[in-house]
Amino acid sequence: MYFLHVNILAVLVAAIIQWVLGWLWYGVLFKKAWLELMDQRGNQKSANAGGVMALIFVANLILSFALVKIVVLTGWTTFARGSLVGAVCGLGFVAPPMFAQHISEKQPFKLFGINALYWLIAMYFSGGLLAVWQ
Repeated sequence: MYFLHVNILAVLVAAIIQWVLGWLWYGVLFKKAWLELMDQRGNQKSANAGGVMALIFVANLILSFALVKIVVLTGWTTFARGSLVGAVCGLGFVAPPMFAQHISEKQPFKLFGINALYWLIAMYFSGGLLAVWQ
């Protein structure tokens, strides 16, 4: 199952992994700390949790598709090298704008740490999976 020269099934599985990791990360591991930090900012909980979760999954699909295109460009097909691509993309393309947003919005640094570490781990494992399963 290929679309634009990428394995769509691999992209779908990578997006599912990111989505499940996000549920574990924000719903189990860091739930209390994250909710406390979010309350400090005055955010209110979403009334449409299902719609939010669906949109998050769409975002995971887009990220996975872009990541597999970068992995394919490198020509690397091992988990270690694909993970390196994911980590470099996370550190280079995700963390800096996220950091800029956090400091400009005067969000707690701990919140940045929770959010950025999630994306770095998600991209690390997604990159590895996508490299092996191109």
